[in-house]
Amino acid sequence: MRHPSDGTLRRLLDEPVAVSDDDRAHVASCATCLTGLAAARADAAAVGGALRPGGAAEVDVDRAWAGLAATLATTAPAPAPARRPARAGRWRAALRRPAVAALGALVVVAGGGVAAANDWLPIFRTEQVAPVEFRPADLVALPDLTAYGDLEVTGSGEPETVPDAATAEERTGLDVPAVAELPTGVVGEPAYQVVGQVTATFTFDAESVAAAGGGELPAELAGSRFRMEAGPGVAAVWSQSSGLPALVVARAVAPTVYSDGVPFETARDLLLSLPGLPADLAEQLRALSADGSTLPLPVPADRVTSEPADVDGLPATALASRDGLLAGVVWVDDGVVTVVAGSIGTDEALAVARELR
Repeated sequence: MRHPSDGTLRRLLDEPVAVSDDDRAHVASCATCLTGLAAARADAAAVGGALRPGGAAEVDVDRAWAGLAATLATTAPAPAPARRPARAGRWRAALRRPAVAALGALVVVAGGGVAAANDWLPIFRTEQVAPVEFRPADLVALPDLTAYGDLEVTGSGEPETVPDAATAEERTGLDVPAVAELPTGVVGEPAYQVVGQVTATFTFDAESVAAAGGGELPAELAGSRFRMEAGPGVAAVWSQSSGLPALVVARAVAPTVYSDGVPFETARDLLLSLPGLPADLAEQLRALSADGSTLPLPVPADRVTSEPADVDGLPATALASRDGLLAGVVWVDDGVVTVVAGSIGTDEALAVARELR
């Protein structure tokens, strides 16, 4: 007889009423499934402890969303429309974290949007995403981008909970994705979160590049500036008792990048030559960035698998954690990136994605 899936075993812990009587009877009498159930219970306890500050009984949606996004190596949408300069120290510290440092370097290699002034040259517009595999050791070696110049950031990028979908749409200007049919085990109403636009301007400094071991900065790059814009965005989050989101559907304006006149290829070649960037990672990035329209999607190869998919004829990337507990799909449509992810199977994620209203 067919064994219930890992997702079904997990639902026996989180939403037992959503599991059929036949599956429950099978698990109760199957040594293999009971072993899998015990493993799922141990994983749930570990995840719950990590996501609940101080062991609190209530679900911390903000922390759970951040954990899910980190696990699937996707980016959460970006808050409040009021713009204010971010504290340089906080952002520099964030960029020194390996995963964020990787994204910081990639965002300058790929991006897009509407220029804020006539002196900004659009050098990239996101039309699709594609996975870029990395190993933990790769992130340790990544260069600290802030060592090569100055970074100014406007907008904090912190999610803010709003009361309903109408408020989320008003705050972001985005159509809030509506799920036609929830996957088995996902119940109730979602919580809505919004993020505003985040803008980052990076200025190369020749002396800083030399001091950091990057060699002599090409003349055309000395003092050159790059502007990245991302967001706004919105997420609908269905929670479950374990602390991990059962389902997240997020939509955000895809990152865009401009320069003050430096061509895309010049900036890309410099960034891919910086010391500390592993050769195989640089090779993947160079291949993806050839057409200036593919946004790299960092995928930790030891924890997540990826495969090509499609959503209504658009190219997409399907992701699944190797432990079988999480899955998702990411795609871009007319400059807007959408993510469907959660404690569901890949087929379920794709089914939700293809029926979004």
